[in-house]
Amino acid sequence: MTTTYEVRAIDPTVLKRLRDRDDAGRTREPFTDPEGGAPLRCCLRHSEPGERIVLVSYAPLQRWASDTGAEPGPYDERGPVFVHAEECEGAASGSAYPVELHGARRVLRSYDARGHIIGGRLIEIPKERASEVDHALSAVFADPDVALVHVRAVEFGCFMVEVRRR
Repeated sequence: MTTTYEVRAIDPTVLKRLRDRDDAGRTREPFTDPEGGAPLRCCLRHSEPGERIVLVSYAPLQRWASDTGAEPGPYDERGPVFVHAEECEGAASGSAYPVELHGARRVLRSYDARGHIIGGRLIEIPKERASEVDHALSAVFADPDVALVHVRAVEFGCFMVEVRRR
């Protein structure tokens, strides 16, 4: 049986609100990225030198819980994410895994239908083999209790991308 899932960037309607007031309730100041390379969660690519971006606080489980009626309780954490300061082209819904944002070490944190963490899987796959992440995601979604996966950077724990079961 093949498990299907959907990789999701932050929704454009959520981005608009985050740019005005983030999930910590603060207004953040945009800045020009002088060197580029910031991992943008709005369009699932790295920033280019000179692009206007903003670092906002984001609580990714809140949107999913709102859509599904889940009650994640203390698992409803928030953290920093980079997004474009203004509306961008975004990423297509159901996008492939964002190879450009992949780092060598990621954690696939899985959640059940309540929004509670039920597991984590460390993957150490170099960027040049990032397509192998699809096999790791399929293995995680083979557990029928997994409703959602957050891909996170190991070193900083940053949320990278959401993957939902279809």
